[in-house]
Amino acid sequence: MRRRRAKDTGPPWTGGDEKATLLGFLDYLRESIAGKVVDVPEPQVRAGGVASGTNLLGLIKHLTCVERFYFLGEPMGNMRSSMRPRRDETADGLLAAYRETNEQVNRVIESCVDLAADAPRVPGRGLAPSMRWALVHLIEETGRHAGHADILREQIDGATGR
Repeated sequence: MRRRRAKDTGPPWTGGDEKATLLGFLDYLRESIAGKVVDVPEPQVRAGGVASGTNLLGLIKHLTCVERFYFLGEPMGNMRSSMRPRRDETADGLLAAYRETNEQVNRVIESCVDLAADAPRVPGRGLAPSMRWALVHLIEETGRHAGHADILREQIDGATGR
């Protein structure tokens, strides 16, 4: 097993206001989890590393669905399927979709003048959360899954760091 130790990158210095700080940390976490998928060959990139079947590509696919749900108002569908990449879904394709979604979501957040305003609401769901709540939840969700990705990647090839 090859052991690669990368220098750990600390959190970013961000702008002084609340939205810039939150977006800075969100982008930092997004890059951290996306970086865990880069250079991982098939089938390891989609292989479950723990009993639940959690895998690197599934985490990227899931986070794409979560961002689209909370900030673009798109239904998520089945939560289980959001964690399972299909055979025809590639690492490059899922990473590209994740990054495109990140850009779209950032535009929605950047256009928001008041984080207390409602986030986009998915038809058929209850009341919309505030943009602040949705953004903090996305940071929490991305951070949690970035930790999962850290462990999965280390199990695959010993790579650590961000």
